[in-house]
Amino acid sequence: MALNKFQIAQRIAKELKDGYYVNLGIGIPTLVANYIPEGVNVVLQSENGLLGMGPFPLQGEEDADLINAGKQTITTIPGSAFFDSAMSFGMIRSGKVDLTVLGAMEVSENGDIANWKIPGKMVKGMGGAMDLVASAKNIIVAMMHTNPKGESKLLPSCTLPLTGIKCVKKIVSDLAVLEIVDGHFKLLERAPGVSVEEIVSKTLGKLIVDGEIPEMDVN
Repeated sequence: MALNKFQIAQRIAKELKDGYYVNLGIGIPTLVANYIPEGVNVVLQSENGLLGMGPFPLQGEEDADLINAGKQTITTIPGSAFFDSAMSFGMIRSGKVDLTVLGAMEVSENGDIANWKIPGKMVKGMGGAMDLVASAKNIIVAMMHTNPKGESKLLPSCTLPLTGIKCVKKIVSDLAVLEIVDGHFKLLERAPGVSVEEIVSKTLGKLIVDGEIPEMDVN
């Protein structure tokens, strides 16, 4: 059975390492803040000027003055810091962010990402995505494997305007965990109950399946 957005975020949270500085993009990535493993201490950074985000607030406990880059209300942890966006982007551009988690419309087999514009549709702009993909040490993409028409979003090459080139390291979709290796997708894990054959059929880019593929642990 395909994962829902919360399970995707939960699986990505397992990639966090103690001491990481992490930026979470808009959409599914923001949910990762709710699933940080016990005993793992990370500092969440937001490009609008915050270090030390906590999980989303409970209903009725929101503070309208505390928001992330996606304008969602958030919480802070002890020791959090606020600053202007110039300093925040200075942190990003100087390589201080260990891991960035982003959503995507398309990812290519060589690690290109398109996540900001569909031609003909009004958008507000790229935001901080271009800086993040150019500067972060590790990029993980959280996405649905196919678009609403059932077409693969994992492609030989992206058809939409690019955000970054050869920057994605790993993808967690509703069907699988994949790694970008030497210009192709490598299947690492499959969602519980999802067959390798289904993943292959829904991946247009070159996909390597090596040996028995285990199911994801989303508990």
